[in-house]
Amino acid sequence: MLEFTKEDIFLVTGASSGIGQGIALKLNEQGASVIATGRSEKKLEETKALAKNPENIFLEPKNLTENIDDLPNWVKSLKEKYGKMRGLICSAGIIDVKPLQLLEEEPVKNLFDINYFVPIFLAKGFSDKRNNIGDGASILFIASIAAILGDRGQVVYGGAKAALVTSAKSISKELASKKIRVNCISPGDIDTPMNKQAIEEYNHTLSDRYSFGIGKVEDVANLAVYLSSSEAKWITGQNYILDGGYI
Repeated sequence: MLEFTKEDIFLVTGASSGIGQGIALKLNEQGASVIATGRSEKKLEETKALAKNPENIFLEPKNLTENIDDLPNWVKSLKEKYGKMRGLICSAGIIDVKPLQLLEEEPVKNLFDINYFVPIFLAKGFSDKRNNIGDGASILFIASIAAILGDRGQVVYGGAKAALVTSAKSISKELASKKIRVNCISPGDIDTPMNKQAIEEYNHTLSDRYSFGIGKVEDVANLAVYLSSSEAKWITGQNYILDGGYI
């Protein structure tokens, strides 16, 4: 059984709902302390209310895209407030399915901001040796199988996630000397509030694609917690396809 202590501090983005919330709650259940961030303070309070050890859930509401260049300083401020961190898990993201002919520059930039630039600049801040515990620290990016499939309407979303996966590989090489592991999880369709409408509309079609049905939040959370633990100490630079047999 994977176990952490309250001294094991993880920063989890997108912790107000969906996959991010599931990861935050699973880490907390295993004994870790979690700095939970998301745009909505109300939704973060709901996450804390669900926690097994709510005293070890620390809420930091923030619009991560507001000043991306300053994110490393924000990570430093969290370290000064809570202590050095063991892990960074970037789960915040948005999906926008649009074909090439409907693309406009501003929405494209917005999609890349949250799905690519935010996690990269958070990783920059976390990787500063003053902010992490060193040996045993890890970074985990939640990507998507859209990075590999190249489905219609995912020109930008798939591109942002593909860029994240590629950058994660490079970051893993850069941070190996600091004993920081870096990995990605690329889930298929997961039953989350963000995917709810698509799943309801296309449930039959989607179910046919997945040998074991639509994924659950806990499927991603279980793998995320494992990859963030000492049990995965020899795993870095990897992108785990978690898709119930779709690909």
